[in-house]
Amino acid sequence: MGTAEPYQPHSMYAPGAPDRVAPRVFISPQRYVQGDGVLGEMGRYMSLVGSDRVAILMSARGRTGEGGRMTRGLEAAGLDTVAAIFGGECSVVEIDRHVTALAGSGVGALIAIGGGKCVDAGKAVAHRLDIPLVVVPTLASNDAPCSALSVIYTPEGVSTHVEFYPNGPAMVVVDTGIVAAAPERFLVSGMGDAMATWYEARVTMANPRGLSSIGARPTIASSAIGESCAATLYAHGVTAAAAVAAGTVTESLELVVEANTLLSGIGFESGGLAAAHGIAQSCTAIPGVHAHYLHGEMVAFGVVTQLVMEGLADEAQQVVDFFIDVGLPVHLGHLALGPSDTDALDTISAGTVEFPMIGNMPMPVDARLVRSSLLAAHELGSAAVADRGDGAYARLHAD
Repeated sequence: MGTAEPYQPHSMYAPGAPDRVAPRVFISPQRYVQGDGVLGEMGRYMSLVGSDRVAILMSARGRTGEGGRMTRGLEAAGLDTVAAIFGGECSVVEIDRHVTALAGSGVGALIAIGGGKCVDAGKAVAHRLDIPLVVVPTLASNDAPCSALSVIYTPEGVSTHVEFYPNGPAMVVVDTGIVAAAPERFLVSGMGDAMATWYEARVTMANPRGLSSIGARPTIASSAIGESCAATLYAHGVTAAAAVAAGTVTESLELVVEANTLLSGIGFESGGLAAAHGIAQSCTAIPGVHAHYLHGEMVAFGVVTQLVMEGLADEAQQVVDFFIDVGLPVHLGHLALGPSDTDALDTISAGTVEFPMIGNMPMPVDARLVRSSLLAAHELGSAAVADRGDGAYARLHAD
C-alpha cells in the first residue's frame, strides 16, 4: 500500500496527432447494488473486495446511525474496522488528514458512507492509499457515488478543481430504505443534478469538438443513459418524492434512486458536462448560496438557464414545469438572489465562462450571454410560478 500518483485522464486520452479525434470512452463502477435493506448485507458483499480489514469514512452523526450499524454488521461478519470521521468538506486538508491517519494501519479497503462530499473525499483517500473503494451513499441527492472523480473544495466550501482517478469505485451499495427515511429535499435535489445529465450529454455529443470530463468523446451508451435518466425523472419523479415524504420504498422511488445515482453518475462522467454545471459550480463562490442550497438545486437552475441559452423555449418550459412540481429552483429568488444582485450575477457569469467544459456548448459563451440567459431563465421561472404556484418549493424550504 502506498501513495498513488496523480492521474490525468486528458493526457491519457489525448489524440496522438493533430488530425485525430479523441477516442470514445465509457466509465462505470465495477458493481452497483441497490435495494431496501442491502446495508445489512455488507459483510457478504465485502467478500467481493477481498479485504478483512477496512477503514470506514463517515460523519460523526453517521457513526451513531447508518455508519455505526454497518460497522457492527461488518464486525459480526468477521471483518476488522477502523473508523475515520469526516469533517464535512472535501478539501485537500481533510483528505491529507485521513491519508496520514490511515497509512500503515493495515487497511486493505475503504468504505465511504454518507453524502456526496464524504463520498468524494473517500475516493481521494482510497486513491492515495492505493486501495479499493466501496461507496455507500445515504442520500440520493447527487450523482457522485458512481463516478471516478472528486470535486475538491476549500475548507470554507468553495469549489476549486476536480481530481480524477484511473478506476471507479469497486462497488456502490445504495439502501433505498435509508434514502426513503431521509428528508424529501435531498431526493429532489438529486433530481435536479440528474436532469442535467441528458441536456448536457446531448450538447456534448452533438458538438464535434465536445469532450467528456476526462477529455474523451462521449459514447452512444452514455447519451442513451442520459436520455433514459431524464425520461425516468419525468415519469416517476413526483411519485418518488411522495414516497419519501411518506417514508416508504416504492417502485417509483427505486427507479428515481437509480436515475439519480447510477444513470446520472455514468451519464455525466462519460457523456459530458456543459453550462448547467458551470453555473452550479460558480454559485458555490457566493457564500449565501453555498451555505443554504444543495448542489442539485444549483444545477436545476443551471439546466433552465442552459436551455434558455440554447434557445429551446419549449424544453425549458417542460423542465420548469417539472421542477415546480417537485420543488426545485426555477428563478433567482429560489436561490435567495435577484436580478439586481449585480455582484452575484457577475460572479456566476465570469465563473461559468471559465468552467472547463463550457466549450461543449454549441455557441461561444461569454459573460454577457450567461448573464442575459440567467435573467431570461429567471423571468421564465417567475412567470411559471406566478401561474402555477410555489407549493412544493415552499414546503421543502419551510425551515
